[in-house]
Amino acid sequence: MAKTAPKNAAPTQKFIEIVDIVDDIAILAKENACIVIEVMATNFALLSSDEQGSKIFAYASLLNALSFPIQILIRSKRLDVSLYLKLLDVEKARAQTAALSRQIGLYREFVQELVKVNTILDKKFYIVIPYSSMEKTFGDTRNARESNAPKNDFASDAKAGLYSKADAVQTQLTRLNLKSERLGKEKLTKLYYDIFNDSRIDHHETETITKPITLGKEANK
Repeated sequence: MAKTAPKNAAPTQKFIEIVDIVDDIAILAKENACIVIEVMATNFALLSSDEQGSKIFAYASLLNALSFPIQILIRSKRLDVSLYLKLLDVEKARAQTAALSRQIGLYREFVQELVKVNTILDKKFYIVIPYSSMEKTFGDTRNARESNAPKNDFASDAKAGLYSKADAVQTQLTRLNLKSERLGKEKLTKLYYDIFNDSRIDHHETETITKPITLGKEANK
C-alpha cells in the first residue's frame, strides 16, 4: 500500500529564502532583497611589493568607505579537463611539424599528471549587498500613508536602495583595478541553483575548460 506524505510536511521551497528574481535583484522572504556583484580575480602573488601594498591600501579604503553591510562569497568548483585533453589530442594531430606535435604531447602529459596530483579549482568571487524594507525612513512611510498613495512595489524600492550601494562598491573596485559585473536574472538563477543543488551535481560536469591551464587557477595541494 502506497504511503502518503504527512499533511504537515513542508515543501522544500519553504526552506529556501529566495522568493523571486526581478532583473538583477534577488527578492528574499520577509521583505528582504540583495544584489550580487561578481568580481574578476587577480593574481596577487605575481604583483610587485609596491603593487601589493597599493592593492591592500585600496582594499582598506573600500572597507572604510562602506556605510552598509556586505557579504564576500568565494566559491570553488572543480574543473573538468577531459574535454580539454581531447582538444589537445586534436591539436596534436593537426600539428604541421613533428616538433610542435611533440610539444603538445608533452604539455598534455603535464596537464594529465597535474590533475592526478592536485584538484584543479576555479575560484569565483562575489560581493552580496543586502537590502531590507526596514531601511525606508519613517518620513517616507508617513508621507505615503498621509497622501493615500498606493503601497510602493517592494522590488522598485529594493532597486532604488541597492543600485546606489552597488554603484558605490563598483567605484571602489575600479580603484582596485578589478573588473566587476552585476549578475542578471539568468546568471543569478544559475548561481543559486548551483548553491542549493551542490551536493547533487557531478562536479566534473560543473565547469569545463577549453583554454590553457595557468598557475592563476588555484590547486588544492
